Amino acid sequence: MLEIKELYFRHKDLKEDTLRNIEFSAESGKVTVILGPNGSGKSTLFKCIMGIWEPYKGNIRANGKELNKLSYLERAKTFSVIPQEHEITFPYSVFDIVITGRAPYIGLFSSPSKKDYKKAEEALKVLGIYHLKDKPYNKISGGERQLVLIARALAQSAPFMLLDEPVSHLDFRNQIKVLLKIKELAYKNKITALVTLHDPNLASLFADKLVVIKNGKVVAQGKPHQILNEKLIQEVYGIKINIIQNNGFNLICPILDFLNYK
Repeated sequence: MLEIKELYFRHKDLKEDTLRNIEFSAESGKVTVILGPNGSGKSTLFKCIMGIWEPYKGNIRANGKELNKLSYLERAKTFSVIPQEHEITFPYSVFDIVITGRAPYIGLFSSPSKKDYKKAEEALKVLGIYHLKDKPYNKISGGERQLVLIARALAQSAPFMLLDEPVSHLDFRNQIKVLLKIKELAYKNKITALVTLHDPNLASLFADKLVVIKNGKVVAQGKPHQILNEKLIQEVYGIKINIIQNNGFNLICPILDFLNYK
């Protein structure tokens, strides 16, 4: 379990806190989505969890261990990270990218072992992209690249997977494909998956738990069908909506008043 309690963060050049009293937990085998508009503090929160930025108050625990007491190597074995964007210029193969997930287990002057190669190959097979193994990473599609990064994270064998807006640049089909795979991996491998999204419909469809933030503060958390409503969406996104319930999911439809301009 990932536990965050009374977390505060402020950039040195700012007078106001970027994150204020952030508190929630994320469970193993489930997908917890951090939902909020652009600029709400989602990426800042991720950087605090990754240890890139240090909160001035509060604590983060991963399976009972305080994050600030873990070494960089221990963090690398605890958290795998799938970034929002990942561009490279050198034509590394897909397999080259995935094998880097084994870096925490390879000595400084050592080469990948048979076990490392096996883990990378298994990850490619689980993600259904083994056929891309020898293709240049920078020549495959955006959806395929996201699956490669998830394969790299899976090869890392970390119990926590952090995904920062993993589908923001993908088309509708690939958004669904990638999020379905994340949910499947979390369930089957008992991974604690923490995902940031800004689309409430995608969050409603794929989250086991939602943590909604606005201006660096948690304004609601719980199961999507329990907390997503007209009042909350209007408060967070500033638009009027209608909720359509379908098979236990809340689908959010904006009310487009401007279409009535005639």
